[in-house]
Amino acid sequence: MLSIDLYLHNNMFQCLGSDSMPANYKPRLLVVDDQPIHIQVLYENFKDDCQIFMATSGQQALEICRKNPPDLILLDIVMPGMDGFEVARQLKSDVLTKNTPVIFLTASNDSDQEIQGLALGAVDFIVKPVNIPVVRARVKAHLLLKYQSDILQRWAFWDGLTGVYNRRYFDQQLPLEMARSLRTQQPMALIMLDIDFFKRLNDRYGHLVGDDSLRLVANAVKAKFKRPGDLVARYGGEEFACILPETGFAAAMLLANELEQLVRELHIPNEDSDVAEVLTISIGVAGLSGDTEFNVEDLLKNADQQLYRAKHSGRGQVCGCLIPFFSAEINSRP
Repeated sequence: MLSIDLYLHNNMFQCLGSDSMPANYKPRLLVVDDQPIHIQVLYENFKDDCQIFMATSGQQALEICRKNPPDLILLDIVMPGMDGFEVARQLKSDVLTKNTPVIFLTASNDSDQEIQGLALGAVDFIVKPVNIPVVRARVKAHLLLKYQSDILQRWAFWDGLTGVYNRRYFDQQLPLEMARSLRTQQPMALIMLDIDFFKRLNDRYGHLVGDDSLRLVANAVKAKFKRPGDLVARYGGEEFACILPETGFAAAMLLANELEQLVRELHIPNEDSDVAEVLTISIGVAGLSGDTEFNVEDLLKNADQQLYRAKHSGRGQVCGCLIPFFSAEINSRP
């Protein structure tokens, strides 16, 4: 299946001018209602067009949103314990979920309730019992708006030369992934890599060859780190950064060493390099175990220090560290 990022990159203007989403794209729809029969009705009507997630309580809905943010939420207002309004407040106060659109569902015609829901940031308000054709039309409209918003956002965060994300997007996503790691108690890793003696390559072969080399390295990185949650960005010049959620330190080191070898095997000439006659990369890895809050700047500093260590130990190699005061190293990568 064509990835959504690649589809958006190749079809931006067609997508913005279209009144539908591509056939192979299934948006994530979360249905929240304490009455299973209501969930079942909505599931039957949207299962062919969307990936459906279901929750029967506010707390369950929040947990789903924080682990895998949906594209749209159909949220019942009246529920035992935590009502829909409180769910919306918590969603809007969380950096991971604040931009997730919400449609409130309620059996009440109270205009004050509708005003309150819209004030909390809801994009729509539907009265139960629902009219299925109306609900389908509204859900389709809001999913299309979300899809087009994602297109514009991704385009703004795309590096035109290499086809990976740019520094701006990386800077936005790193604190979000760190917050998610802490919340879910899952490990993550940050990889920084730099092309060795890139200036010499440009001077000997010309900038067009240099640009081609950047694209080839970017493609190799994307091929190695290709899970949906993995993020590859051009950090600056000939340097790239990779965020690997739910990846233990040992697994990240293994992947980094495989990537270093993979780039060598591209056999891109770099005869003026002091490492080899082909292009090589140096890599720094910093791992977090996910059980303690950590500062973004310090994580970047650790990864950058490991990259510096790799470069000053002869280049063409991988150096890494697990943040020392974290309690446990998790070596798996799903």
